[in-house]
Amino acid sequence: MRAVGLILAGGSTKRMQQLTDRRAAAAMPIASSYRAIDFALSNMTNSHIQRVAVLTQYNARSLNEHLNSSKWWDFGRKQGGLYVFTPTITVDNGYWYRGTADAIYQNLEFLKRCHEPYVIITSADAVYKLNYNKVLEYHIAKKADITVVVKDMEPNEDVTRFGTVRMNESARIEEFEEKPMVAKSHTISTGIYVIRRRQLIDLIEHSAEEERYDFVNDILIRYKNLKKIYGYKIHNYWSNISTVDSYYKTNMDFLKSDVRNYFFKELPAVYSKVSDQPPAKYNPGAVVKNSLVGSGSIINGTVENSVLFKKVFVGNNCVVKNSIILNDVYLGDNTYIENCIVESRDTIRANTRQVGEEGVKVVVEKNERYTL
Repeated sequence: MRAVGLILAGGSTKRMQQLTDRRAAAAMPIASSYRAIDFALSNMTNSHIQRVAVLTQYNARSLNEHLNSSKWWDFGRKQGGLYVFTPTITVDNGYWYRGTADAIYQNLEFLKRCHEPYVIITSADAVYKLNYNKVLEYHIAKKADITVVVKDMEPNEDVTRFGTVRMNESARIEEFEEKPMVAKSHTISTGIYVIRRRQLIDLIEHSAEEERYDFVNDILIRYKNLKKIYGYKIHNYWSNISTVDSYYKTNMDFLKSDVRNYFFKELPAVYSKVSDQPPAKYNPGAVVKNSLVGSGSIINGTVENSVLFKKVFVGNNCVVKNSIILNDVYLGDNTYIENCIVESRDTIRANTRQVGEEGVKVVVEKNERYTL
């Protein structure tokens, strides 16, 4: 074991509107069967990183329930394991996490007790596959202090919600701007970092002494001219889900055969907590075209270009187009849904029409069936 894993899953975001009112972004359902954090956890276990800590805070109940057993990602070992840390009131500290660096600082004892020489730090709100060992080998070969995994985005994509970087010919990062008003580069940080464990402890302790709490602004950007920070560029699929539009687009990407094959039919696999649901049932008259349908669902109507999660009931003469229906939703007869995201446990009454006229519409019914 050359590295220990840290997954930062405690942040909140208002850009996902009602979708994160009662759950963390890391717990958002993806591709009819997964949660967002499953991709980071699967990458960890596929990279043979045996000790992984998940730092949670905001709306953590649903996420903690998802992580209540480490066996699904093969972390149930005597050596290593999966650790879930939430903010804890102590004699010396009474704060919630005030930022990503502070989250690491409040759990610094975990890192001090580890013996792995390196740390892989990643966010929990991105969909991708990556062998962290290749990043680690690159980090060692470059003799870097910190390595940042970066990706070139399409020229027409808005990158102002990311950290943008500019590298020289040797891939050393010369400019790093967090969430710029006007982006000077279309190369972004994916929120994945490699750093030597002892150096991380020193930097985090020094930041805490100066009451600096953000990993990007107070370590990466602050030390970019003092430390050797390199970029490792990835070219395969990577998508962040931290806005309604990006969450919608990411799920819709799984309706493309190349994306589905990449995640579902090519090794290494992506793992998730398994729920014991029967296969989806398609009753006489059901029409399903280019869609993903989760287990336990019952389809009576028409579903086109949509992603349905587990235990969704589609009533008679219902039409669902270009939409995402989250877990355990009941769609009454003659319902029409188009260009929408329907929240978990919603009961959509019969003869209802919901259409996203100007972009994606989030549908939340205030009823007693709500769960995560």
